[in-house]
Amino acid sequence: MSGHSTYEPKTGFTRWLDKRLPIIRLGYDSFVAYPTPRNLNYWWTFGAMLSLCLVVQIITGVILAMHYTPHIDLAMDSVQRFKRDVSFGWLIQPIHAVGASMFFIAVYVHMFRGLYYGSYKAPREILWILGCVIYLLMVSTAFLGYTLPWGQMSFWGATVITNLLGALPLVGESIKNWLMGGFAIDQPTLSRFFSLHYLLPFVIAGVVALHVWALHEAGQNNPAGVDPRKDADIPAGQPKDTVPFTPHATMKDLFATALFLILFAVFVFYMPDALGHADNYIPANALQTPPEIVPEWYLLPFYAILRAVDFNIGPIDSKLGGVLAMFAAIGVLFILPWLDTSRVRSMRYRPVARQFFLIFVVVCLVLGWCGGQNPGKILAKSGAFNATLSWVEGGTLTEQPVAASGASAWHSTAAAAEAEARSAGASMTAVRRESETRGTMTVVSGGEVRSHAVSGATADEMETAIANAKQELGAVGPFFMVERRTPATFTVTNLSQVATAYYFLFFLLILPILGLRETPGRVPDTIAKPVTNEGNA
Repeated sequence: MSGHSTYEPKTGFTRWLDKRLPIIRLGYDSFVAYPTPRNLNYWWTFGAMLSLCLVVQIITGVILAMHYTPHIDLAMDSVQRFKRDVSFGWLIQPIHAVGASMFFIAVYVHMFRGLYYGSYKAPREILWILGCVIYLLMVSTAFLGYTLPWGQMSFWGATVITNLLGALPLVGESIKNWLMGGFAIDQPTLSRFFSLHYLLPFVIAGVVALHVWALHEAGQNNPAGVDPRKDADIPAGQPKDTVPFTPHATMKDLFATALFLILFAVFVFYMPDALGHADNYIPANALQTPPEIVPEWYLLPFYAILRAVDFNIGPIDSKLGGVLAMFAAIGVLFILPWLDTSRVRSMRYRPVARQFFLIFVVVCLVLGWCGGQNPGKILAKSGAFNATLSWVEGGTLTEQPVAASGASAWHSTAAAAEAEARSAGASMTAVRRESETRGTMTVVSGGEVRSHAVSGATADEMETAIANAKQELGAVGPFFMVERRTPATFTVTNLSQVATAYYFLFFLLILPILGLRETPGRVPDTIAKPVTNEGNA
């Protein structure tokens, strides 16, 4: 790592080893003597929690793999047998399952801290990008692991995601078929997912090593967003800007990690299934689709972004548009260091940006909530759902065929037939299309036109009311016409669209404009220049 090493071997063996493999020196310089900003707060302790989570996931995952059977008929049974019959399986499997959620809790806090304090700004761009690579690998690994129990959510989640990848132009179909190992989710799919899930954590560990290396080269950021001064630049008698990593940062990390482990233990021992989905205990059935297909909670924001695009964008259909938006939501993080144009790192000194950031955090939580809801769920509406049923009491019902010269002429032909029937004295008419060019027109002649209004709080309630009204009035009139009136509604999908729009505006518009227009808040004179990077090349 950077800087002059202060490690001094104390014994003959350590001196011998240091000349041939200075691994002890590397550990000492990286985690003992490494200079750490003295003003770090507890938001900086989540890196240690993430390291712990990665180690726990790898160890428990290797043990689980020893007993797991990657076969579509045996996968679920092998997981249950591990929990019931293997020594401490009842503990190891929940640790691994809950550990994934704990991993994402820590990584989200870690990322939001980096956003707030500007840890992505120069000279830490590579550090931030490596962190985004780790996050992308975590998402991939978590999704693959979610499919391995081969329950209903596992199977249908794999079906949804692989089909979404197939929507990508040019390469999508090839990637989809390679992942599935064929043209449908089956045994080859599970084998591939198990292999990749076992491999990716070790890739994550390798990228984490690069992440730590980049951190030690660029130095840690801090709440003030000011790079610590070198010891030689500090006047005599003044305290240094840095302290050794051990024991100062180490003890703080250990205390915060202990609290984190208490939360971890509460879920493992008392609520091991609280963060999962009950349907995943049902064996996978390709012939029975679950009422709601949802991923794990930590992927719900991106699932909401995917579903928010329910409209075509020019030549891009809604399916491809949703996939591109979902990937763009992660991809925009990679270019964030160049999107934020502010010279100030920490939002502690950016009052306007701080308000927009708090809104951004709320928006991410809203997206997570939307991802777990039915997209058609109505959140607000301008009125009730209404319908009017019309019939002719005492009339005579007849039917006659309607034929058009072509598909394009159908609507005009049907309208002309109805107009002709009404001019002949029909009380009510309706055309039922049976093919592209043919249909049947129902005509009611004579009698007296009656009507009956129904309403409902939702569209389903209105349809139920219509069905009940038809049943009650069925003996009165032989034929009904229904005119439905739908109020303006605001659904979960609409909320997802608003939140998705803000998500991208925050990165692509708000941060670049604020960086050029915002006036930083007042800062102490001793750090004013470093905060604004004045005079730095």
